[in-house]
Amino acid sequence: MSLSVIYKSILISSILTISACSVFKEQAPVSKTQKITILHTNDNHGRFWHNEDGEYGMAARKTLLDRLRSEAKAQGSEVLLLSGGDINTGIPESDMLHAEPDFKGMSLLGYDAMAIGNHEFDNPLSVLKKQQQWSNFPLLSANIFDKTTGERPFKAYKMFNKNGLKIAVIGLTTTDTAKIGNPEYISHLKFESPTLSSQKLINELKSTENPDIVIAVTHMGHFTDGKHGINAPGDVTLARNLKQGSLDLIIGGHSQEPACMDGENKYDTDFQPGDVCTPDQQNGTWIMQAHEWGKYVGKAEFEFTNGELVLVDYQLIPVNYKRTTIAADGTKVKKLVGKKIENDSEMYNFLSKFQNQGQAQLIQPIAQLKGDLDGERNHVRFHQTNLGRLIAAAQMKKVNADFGVISGGGIRNSINAGDVNYKNVLTVHPFKNRLTYVEMKGDEIKSFLSTVASFPSDAGAYTQFYGVSLTLKQGIAENIKIQNKPLDLNRTYRFSLNSYNAAGGDGYPKLNKHPGYVPTNYIDAEVLKEFLIQNSPINANEYSPKGEIKYL
Repeated sequence: MSLSVIYKSILISSILTISACSVFKEQAPVSKTQKITILHTNDNHGRFWHNEDGEYGMAARKTLLDRLRSEAKAQGSEVLLLSGGDINTGIPESDMLHAEPDFKGMSLLGYDAMAIGNHEFDNPLSVLKKQQQWSNFPLLSANIFDKTTGERPFKAYKMFNKNGLKIAVIGLTTTDTAKIGNPEYISHLKFESPTLSSQKLINELKSTENPDIVIAVTHMGHFTDGKHGINAPGDVTLARNLKQGSLDLIIGGHSQEPACMDGENKYDTDFQPGDVCTPDQQNGTWIMQAHEWGKYVGKAEFEFTNGELVLVDYQLIPVNYKRTTIAADGTKVKKLVGKKIENDSEMYNFLSKFQNQGQAQLIQPIAQLKGDLDGERNHVRFHQTNLGRLIAAAQMKKVNADFGVISGGGIRNSINAGDVNYKNVLTVHPFKNRLTYVEMKGDEIKSFLSTVASFPSDAGAYTQFYGVSLTLKQGIAENIKIQNKPLDLNRTYRFSLNSYNAAGGDGYPKLNKHPGYVPTNYIDAEVLKEFLIQNSPINANEYSPKGEIKYL
């Protein structure tokens, strides 16, 4: 064999060997870790401005978010900022402006997407459309459909490419919206099962978009161990019902709590600002929620390696939110956790215009009143008055209840005849109590009415009623009529009361754990204001007591 032939054989053998090595190297799996940080809030409820204690507020949140983004970038991580919805309803300065400062503020804060909450339907849909225009991020809901067309009226999902990762964010809204929302605004909408809607959509996205990570931003509620009571099923039920591996993360809202766990299916009831928060995990899906009002920013740091998403660290970071402690003398003391977060000056100046505008609107007339509405302390704590009955009527109507109750201690002033403004309303209801309602069978109603009607006069607990008549005899309510019809012990009734009384305030029965208890985010002052506007001019005499409540 010639040297040239031998050389060619060696050369060919070498080329084949090199080629084989190249192919081997190209086919060998390369382990690459990609980082993504998820920041989140929920249930803003009009809190674009800080409270009187300097807690939360979007200006301080802006400072915090800027810092967290900078820290994430330094660590090679990109960021998504998400909201669990319910931007509307809660603070007059926001409510009067249809949450314009809140949505515009969120745009400046750099939110990437939010879930549509039930309170996004507190106003006509024309307002919601305006809010969408104020937002440079999508308002998502995959389980809302138009009953006529069968189409989704809102965007169902949004795809993001972050650090080379394809991330699908889908939105879901509680089906309770159909029950607790205003039928005038939502009767044409169908709220489909979130499990059904999300599983179908996720299956579609897997084939069309092939996302690396799937996140659900929801407004459904975190109910420990899936025990949702009379509420619609929430995030835990969703995670358990979906095919394992379908959903990586739920960023939630609606139940307005820090979703911090103290073991498997055990809620951390002792969580305080600054404590370590361990989020819930069900069926391989992380579930996170950041309480309410922007009190915290949730921060979840993930690493994605070889198709696996791993939670590296999770925190609920207080936004100047203070820990409440009990001093030696028994008084409550609020202490700031960590260093104060300063307000971002540009955001503060932007929002202050809306705050001042809202304040100015407080003194604008909203209704006309014929005759005085009596809220004098020495009257509302001793006997039925026209203002006590009007307030109970307003709250009853707001939640479609059969009757309403309110303690005399919750009425702090009278309203004089003539022009009425919102400032007058706030002197009556300065505490910003939320409106709640409870559903009970007639036999429970009899027991409840016997208790609250027995509270003595000259006490804040003394009860004002509307829609009910009774005779109290030796501590027992008799001759009970609801809406002028005798009480049916087997029928279920609904009554309204504020959150303070529902939690046992003034010695009322504690009802906030009752299976028929439903909290809303309607604020008592807003409810009264709305009632005055809708019924103006108001004749005070129409609400004067006519012997409905008798004591023997």
